[in-house]
Amino acid sequence: MKARWSSGFASGLVAVSLIAACQRKPPDLTPEGAVRELLDRLDRVETDPTEARAVYDLLSAQTKQNLIERARRASTTSGRDVPPQDMLAPGRFSLRFEPRRMHTRVNDDRAVVDVTGIDPETDRAEVPCVLEDGRWRIEIPLPPLAPVEKRPEPG
Repeated sequence: MKARWSSGFASGLVAVSLIAACQRKPPDLTPEGAVRELLDRLDRVETDPTEARAVYDLLSAQTKQNLIERARRASTTSGRDVPPQDMLAPGRFSLRFEPRRMHTRVNDDRAVVDVTGIDPETDRAEVPCVLEDGRWRIEIPLPPLAPVEKRPEPG
């Protein structure tokens, strides 16, 4: 009986190992992989708004913090809860060109992915990335929010 359990256990380990080997590695292990995943997800947001959460998850902590504050302000203004991923307007992040090549420049925990299209002179974008908790995240350079103006207290 023990021998059967051992061989069954060994077979199970082999099966788990094979499944693990066939699984796709997370795309955000490299800056270029994170950018490719972002572009793929942005392309799908147009037809599937639930992809906005997946796009949001690929963003840096600084970018997320900016979007969280924007969502808080939008929630206050609209009177309804606005999630931060809703601050990513699909049309705002549409592609100007079809990416053909990518080249990554890494400097410690920061990277820039140079994306080029058919015409490298005009079809060009630089995507800043940052390494956070072992995963590469996209930094969207959003303008800082203006301070909230408060009405003067009567008196």
